Amino acid sequence: MSRAVILGGTGAIGRATARRLLGTGWHVDLTGRDPAHMPAAVAAAGARFAQADRGDPGQLAAVVGDGADLLVDCACFTAADATALLPLARAAGSTVLISSKAVYVDSAGRHSNTAVRPDFGGPVPETQPTMAPGHGDHRTAAGYGANKVAAEHVLLDSGLPVTVLRPSKIHGPGTRQPRVWVFVRRVLDGRPAVFLAHRGAGVDHPTAAANIAALIEVVAAKPGRRILNCADPDAPDGRQIARTIAGHLGHAWDEVLLDGAPGGLGRHPWDTRPPVVLDLTAAAQLGYQPAGDYAGTVAAAVDWLVAAARGGPDADLVPPADDEYFARYFDYPTEDRYLAARR
Repeated sequence: MSRAVILGGTGAIGRATARRLLGTGWHVDLTGRDPAHMPAAVAAAGARFAQADRGDPGQLAAVVGDGADLLVDCACFTAADATALLPLARAAGSTVLISSKAVYVDSAGRHSNTAVRPDFGGPVPETQPTMAPGHGDHRTAAGYGANKVAAEHVLLDSGLPVTVLRPSKIHGPGTRQPRVWVFVRRVLDGRPAVFLAHRGAGVDHPTAAANIAALIEVVAAKPGRRILNCADPDAPDGRQIARTIAGHLGHAWDEVLLDGAPGGLGRHPWDTRPPVVLDLTAAAQLGYQPAGDYAGTVAAAVDWLVAAARGGPDADLVPPADDEYFARYFDYPTEDRYLAARR
């Protein structure tokens, strides 16, 4: 049987990829620092967990052993990470690096993490210019994409069969930053209305972990040196996403469509204008077929998050009320005053 090793494999991408490969007869090993994060369902399906720190080359080498048919790195953020990966990639039939669409810049040098959003003028192909390689703090807005570019260069310049995947706004069970929580929590809180800045027209292409897994399966069978965008086959706007999640949970609310975002009211993670949509032509030409569209794939993420919020597995991944990223999206007192003024 073919063997896959997934580094940093207990998150959304690793879980989805393990399920996909196990279903077609692969042996799958997942690495992580905490065995408590290994999903019981994935283990029951046959995946094996190996405790290993991504930053410890010796531990990773021990997991890979004599080699693997497929090596997937979900936790490669810097050139140093990529350099440490090279010896393992030399022992693999095909290597996949999970990068990000955050590497792309428009004609003015703007990217996904700049204060002013980029304007790509249409779907973004893999040939779109990227940020210059960087070596600062990858946890900063300016450093994240630049470090990813540097990691890409190390691996692609090696001449090894490395596929760089550039997804956007990942969703799926196990996501470390579950953006769908912005609407899921509103349903759980029984909110009577959803506020949508800019009339909910913002678009930032989502990518299901299940669709990343489908593309990984394709490139595993066709080793090569390449860069591929990866996203859902459709790119819904914020209003469609809110409706999809509420509808899946059987919740009805009034839509308050705001022309702007007064006082930050109505902001959500997909409020991106001009829209950011990835061109998926190259993946399709390679034989990639998505596992499903946004509505079909996000249901798993929503159900997982609801179960976690009610004390189920992964309860620790539910954002707390004071979470730095999410707190800004739940200004209920301001919303209630707005609704009261309309009566």
